[in-house]
Amino acid sequence: MEKMKAAIFIEPGKIVLGEKPVPDVGPLDALLRITTTTICGTDIHILKGEYPVQSGLTIGHEPVGVIEKLGSAVKGFEEGQRVIAGAITPSGYSNASLYGCGAQCGAGTRHGWKHIGGWRFGNTIDGAQAEYLLVPDAMANLAQVPEALTDEQVLMCPDILSTGFAGAESGKIRIGDFVAVFAQGPIGLCATAGARLMGAARIFAVEALPERAAISHKMGADHVIDFSQDDPVEIIMELTDGRGVDVAIEALGRQETFEAALRVLRPGGTLSSLGVYSGDLKIPLDAFAAGLGDNRIVTTLCPGGKERMRRLLSIVNSGRVDTEPLVTHHFSLDDIETAYDLFGHQRDGVLKVAIRP
Repeated sequence: MEKMKAAIFIEPGKIVLGEKPVPDVGPLDALLRITTTTICGTDIHILKGEYPVQSGLTIGHEPVGVIEKLGSAVKGFEEGQRVIAGAITPSGYSNASLYGCGAQCGAGTRHGWKHIGGWRFGNTIDGAQAEYLLVPDAMANLAQVPEALTDEQVLMCPDILSTGFAGAESGKIRIGDFVAVFAQGPIGLCATAGARLMGAARIFAVEALPERAAISHKMGADHVIDFSQDDPVEIIMELTDGRGVDVAIEALGRQETFEAALRVLRPGGTLSSLGVYSGDLKIPLDAFAAGLGDNRIVTTLCPGGKERMRRLLSIVNSGRVDTEPLVTHHFSLDDIETAYDLFGHQRDGVLKVAIRP
């Protein structure tokens, strides 16, 4: 049986490079030879034991690769094509998919936990930090990469770009809106870019790291507020003449940023939550206007599927957004444990790492 290298979750605090059999291909599947993948903040939650997965699972959910083998029933693709698949892999025929919420395709319970919607790669099935990846329901999930684009240019599409843009979309940003984005990590930066594309008139980003602040301006932020020096709520309210923002996007997953996002909303404004939270959230009575402020709180899981990936590839190919600067470090798959150590401890100005088998 042919073997492949893979990043395998053993137990909290331990992800190691090991060997696994190359997956068998079913009728609706596609086997990808991974050319580039990356590490996500959610993978760090798994490593820390903050989100439980089964021991022995291959981690990772952001694949760029070449079709190695197609299932017998797969139409519209050819072996040898360079493709991506979304981090979320809707079947296209589930109830969730049919009522227009493909990101929740496959949601259910396991060990008392609610699955994070339709997230399967590196959660309920083997993921992308390996030499090969089995993609289920390939016709609903693969999208061909334009020849002119590099792996690094499209690496954010499967998750980070889709998630960040979705934060802006779920917030229903309109032309002329004021928008605040709390945290300028990879997802927050993409949310900033999405807010600009949707027509926000002023974008207030909250970030303390100078290198991230610099990229935030490139992505579309008008003001970057250093929360280590100033109270972002006070500054945003001052800059909006006490009005507040139409949409606040929370992109970190912490109580303090969630609460601050509530406090900068205008009456009737929307908090669009993207963070992955590892503990219970509390909603302060005053920040929530005792439930009488006509505010909306919406959550979003990374939209996936073939059409979503096609749209993201198109916007990257058009040059309207450039996520390549988010890839700050490169590693081989052989060095995946070193990559986890760097990314998990956020050293050396890391934003995203490119992992190449």
